[in-house]
Amino acid sequence: MAAAVVIGGSAGALDVLRMIVRELPQSLACPVVIVIHLPPHPSGLAELLGADTSLTVKQVEDKEPIVGGTIYIAPPSYHLLMESRDSFALSVDPPVHFSRPSIDVLFETASDVYRAGLVGVLLSGASEDGAAGLHEIHAAGGTTIVQSPLSAEVAIMPAAALALFEPTYVWSPNEIASGLTQLLSRRSS
Repeated sequence: MAAAVVIGGSAGALDVLRMIVRELPQSLACPVVIVIHLPPHPSGLAELLGADTSLTVKQVEDKEPIVGGTIYIAPPSYHLLMESRDSFALSVDPPVHFSRPSIDVLFETASDVYRAGLVGVLLSGASEDGAAGLHEIHAAGGTTIVQSPLSAEVAIMPAAALALFEPTYVWSPNEIASGLTQLLSRRSS
């Protein structure tokens, strides 16, 4: 059973992310945690994604409890860490791959907490952030999904992951949206 889903992306990821959120089952039992590289000013991403689903979508606050069936968004200018299955932490440690929030930071801390119960998704982006973290999820026995570089608006991020290891799935945006939903339904039954 999927204990949590983590999703990371950067340039070109927003449309795919919206497609994924629209397809998530309303009976979703696990948390979905998202890091998208954002400029360092207030973000309307939670509101934008919230318009695509009836699930709760919110920007994470420091030490916030983790609740299943909720979509969490990393706030701009903070790394988002999963301290345990029960709470998040925010950090102002230096940027990773020039980014804060960093996808690698979320993926690595989530992998430490959820191990084989974690599903990691890496989308389009213009840096290598997320590749090492997704590899850690894979090494811990989690399920890994990489957007097909050919379908990515900016292929650097998914290509970096594919250069490191062979993920569980390499999917187009439509395959990610439908496949993740099927995967969550299978794993929760």
